[in-house]
Amino acid sequence: MFEGRRRGRSGINIWPGFVDILSTLLLMFIFVLTIFMVSQHYLSVTLSGRTSALQRLQAEIEALAEVLSLERARSAELASEVERLSAELVATLGERDQARQQLAEQAARASALAAELAAAEEELERRQRQLEMAAEELERRQAQLTAAAEREQGLQARLAAQGAALAQAEERAGAAAEQVALLNRQLAALREQLAQLAQALELAEGTVARQRLEIEELGRQLNVALAAKVQELQRYRSEFFGRLREVLGEREDIRIVGDRFVFQSELFFETASAEIGPAGRRQLQQVAATLKELAAQIPPDIDWVLQVEGHTDIRPIRTPEFPSNWELSTARANSIVHFLIQQGIPPQRLAAAGFAEFQPVAPGRSEEAFRRNRRIELRLTSR
Repeated sequence: MFEGRRRGRSGINIWPGFVDILSTLLLMFIFVLTIFMVSQHYLSVTLSGRTSALQRLQAEIEALAEVLSLERARSAELASEVERLSAELVATLGERDQARQQLAEQAARASALAAELAAAEEELERRQRQLEMAAEELERRQAQLTAAAEREQGLQARLAAQGAALAQAEERAGAAAEQVALLNRQLAALREQLAQLAQALELAEGTVARQRLEIEELGRQLNVALAAKVQELQRYRSEFFGRLREVLGEREDIRIVGDRFVFQSELFFETASAEIGPAGRRQLQQVAATLKELAAQIPPDIDWVLQVEGHTDIRPIRTPEFPSNWELSTARANSIVHFLIQQGIPPQRLAAAGFAEFQPVAPGRSEEAFRRNRRIELRLTSR
């Protein structure tokens, strides 16, 4: 029975399982070997990099060693140089002490020399003052001598001049005697002429008195004539204003003030303008017609003039054409004068004047005051 069992066991085939195990082990061995080779390659690369880094560090260490050896040699040289400089410093300190001692001795000698120099300078200044005083005294005496010499020369010149003058005086005395005789004769002739002039003066004074009376009479007559002319001109002025009033009618913008006929500027001109409007032209035509009728009646010996005056309010104007109210008021007066000349009024009987805002008739800054101050005035007067 046991032999049968052994035969049964030996009859089982275990080779495939063994092959599988060996294959598995072989694969594992190949995998591990592959990992080992990869790791070995990585380690070799890493070690080669570290080897090159170590080589560089070794080269740097060698260079630092060389520098260190050089620095050590330099330190040795510096130590020897310090020892040499220390020895020189000790010697220099000794020399400095000797130099200080010598300097102190020289300072003492310099102080002594300075004192001697100061004393010498004082003595020199004293002697210079003495020399200056002596020079001044010498100059003063030279000036005295010069003045004395000049006085002597002047006296001699005066003596010579007085001698010459004495001779001339004697000559003039003879000529003077002749002139005295001539003057006496001329004086007698002048006395005769004075008597004649006195008579002529009396006659002239009488003539002057008569002429003064005549002048006073002529002045009185002239004043009377002027008064008559003024009254006559006043009459014509009143007649002119009366006719204008009749022609123009009763209007608020036209009024008579004293010897003036006052028109509001708005009757003739637009704001900030010097051009006469149509309504203003019609009014001025009536004024010109009335003035021409009256001018035909005024005698030629009355030298009358119609003066046109322009006035503005106090508000300023600044335009290229009218920089100020002076130009505006004058331009408006000139426009009316030119229009009247076109209507046949003689130019020699007209005058224009601009007064800007400086002759107001209404005070204040109200619109009514502005309106009344913007005006054109006509005044019939004598030249």
